[in-house]
Amino acid sequence: MTPAAASPTALRTAAELLRRYHDASVGYDGGDLSGPMLPARSPAEVVCHGDYAPHNCVLDGERVVGIIDFDTAHPAPRVWDVAYAVYRWAPITAPSNSDGFGTPRQQAERARRFCDHYGLEEVDRGRLMDTIVARLTALVDHMQARAEAGDAAFAGHLAAGHHLLYLNDAAYIRDNKAAFDRIVLSP
Repeated sequence: MTPAAASPTALRTAAELLRRYHDASVGYDGGDLSGPMLPARSPAEVVCHGDYAPHNCVLDGERVVGIIDFDTAHPAPRVWDVAYAVYRWAPITAPSNSDGFGTPRQQAERARRFCDHYGLEEVDRGRLMDTIVARLTALVDHMQARAEAGDAAFAGHLAAGHHLLYLNDAAYIRDNKAAFDRIVLSP
């Protein structure tokens, strides 16, 4: 993550832009999404981006001003997309993951700020960490299925051990869930 993307301004504007994007998609049933890479999930509250991360956002200085790369867009609950966004923007990663930074407390505080700026409801905050773990597990399952179907790019990701990084991050989140929840749910 670049220093600009790691800034408090980027975190705030990323959350606010994701909320505006989700709000704009309410009521769209996804019927016109032909061949999405990721399957629809119930309840289909919004059209999730599916990979809302710094590498798929356009920054003007430290402000997130645009979203790119919609090949993983799919209908799903808001929290499904917010979970992956928090994973990438906070970022909530194990210390061994070079994509992350900060102590568990700092990560949880950034996650809470993202949720605050997004306006995530308390009930969804209460299931956020479990949803991040589920989202990472689904990502690994998707990678394996695509590789087994002959997709060379996904086979390459598995050969490089990318799935192990996600599984390690999921274990780290499970191990620190109580501490993360306490901060994410704090006023």
